[in-house]
Amino acid sequence: MRLQFLGAAGTVTGSSYLLETAGSRIMIDCGMFQGPKEVRERNYGDFIVQPSTVQQVLLTHAHIDHSGLIPKFVKRGFRGRIYATSPTVDLCEVLLPDSAHIQEMEVERKNRKARRAGRTLLEPIYTSSDAVKSLSRFSPVRYDELVQIAPDVKARFIDAGHILGAAMIEVWVKEGGEQVKLVFSGDIGNKNRPLLKDPSAITAADYVIMESTYGDRLHEQCDQEIELLHDVIWETYKKGGNLIIPAFAVERTQDLLYHLNQLMETGRMPSMTVYIDSPLASAATAVFRRNGEFYDHEASEVLRRGRDPLNWPGVKFTQSLEESKTLNTLGGGAIIISASGMCEAGRIRHHVKYNLWRPECTVLFVGFQPRGTLGRQLLDGEKMVRILGEDIAVRAGIRSIDCYSAHADQTGLLDWVRNFAAPPQEIFVTHGEPDSSGVLARLLRTEFGYNATVPAWQQVVDLLPGAKEEDPVRSAVASLATKVQGLLEAGISAEEREELLRRLAELDSFVRSAQPGVQPLPGGTR
Repeated sequence: MRLQFLGAAGTVTGSSYLLETAGSRIMIDCGMFQGPKEVRERNYGDFIVQPSTVQQVLLTHAHIDHSGLIPKFVKRGFRGRIYATSPTVDLCEVLLPDSAHIQEMEVERKNRKARRAGRTLLEPIYTSSDAVKSLSRFSPVRYDELVQIAPDVKARFIDAGHILGAAMIEVWVKEGGEQVKLVFSGDIGNKNRPLLKDPSAITAADYVIMESTYGDRLHEQCDQEIELLHDVIWETYKKGGNLIIPAFAVERTQDLLYHLNQLMETGRMPSMTVYIDSPLASAATAVFRRNGEFYDHEASEVLRRGRDPLNWPGVKFTQSLEESKTLNTLGGGAIIISASGMCEAGRIRHHVKYNLWRPECTVLFVGFQPRGTLGRQLLDGEKMVRILGEDIAVRAGIRSIDCYSAHADQTGLLDWVRNFAAPPQEIFVTHGEPDSSGVLARLLRTEFGYNATVPAWQQVVDLLPGAKEEDPVRSAVASLATKVQGLLEAGISAEEREELLRRLAELDSFVRSAQPGVQPLPGGTR
């Protein structure tokens, strides 16, 4: 059995893993790469694996960095089924065509310039038609349902508490008369979020593929997020400007609506109109409203009392481009929530462009901003940024409330790992920038004694069915190697480092010569 890291390795986007068993090839997630140009360019090349050779796809959730290349995968020859929870299927029905539309619009804009300059014209990664065709391959599953994916593979989707329909996926593979269990964490949700339940606990696994988006940091003041939002709103209102909130159309927009509704219900909102300027966010909100059975207790109680926390007086859902353009003429008194959350595409770029240079306005970020994105530039304090081909001075207030993140922070990730009753054979730390993944992997090694590694993009690892029953001497040496690796990363002198590495290499060589056929130490001795 082999696992290849096709994405979300060394970066926080492009989630995709290929699981090869004796009789099956199964892909978990098929996400789009986002962020720096060199990372985004991966979306345009051929797939590392030929789509026609993959039997099934398991999709953790609908976010584009997990689902966004599915239309291209189908276009290039995939003919199997795509298993996902029913809310994830519903959300993909709006997210994937929207992703295609954004690509088509961006390509058309660039091609207008290319035609004038006599350059080669561009093509979108996939079209709206491709996106719609791919939807026929989806098969909805229920949470906690055991699904026979292939003759040798079963899977179960467990509530991840991340976005509506998000799942952790448990995968059991029967190979060589033995069964191996893998857990793909997907994106682990933040606890005590509006609308959704907390992430589920998983207590056993042989191998874990675990996200690390916030592996090196904590969310701040998450018990006060509604108060922080209240303060930013009033700060902007008193300045007389607009509050621009780049927000993911799925989950973040609905969380904000829920809290804005609470402020309105308690008489703590100033006289500001809330505009949801995103057809995608409007469609996603409709999906949320149809799936109230997945809400947590608090939100379910609001519904039971006959109130709709996602659609109330004072909220306007704009649809047409003309309506969106009109918002750019507003001098003040507006809260404009628009996608994308990273300011990389969509209508939000226009709203930021028309308000960023105005000191009375505020741009509020409520989600993670990867390196290379416009959002990250603004949070890093850039005084001049380029938007839609124009240099824009940064004079608006730049604020951030990171506890709106749908991702667990470092504490949440470590708490999730604590649920394992016995150490997994190995934890592969993925879906994070290098610093985040490295810090989390080191903590898993030093604090838990786990064998935790950070795989490289396209790396292939062998997963041995009998690994957990290996020779106890070898197991002890492997454990020692893991602890030493943690010490090395924690920081020791160069001389001590070289001495440890030399002795570890000697020990590794001795054990392998005494027991032919055993595998090298995890991650090697360097």
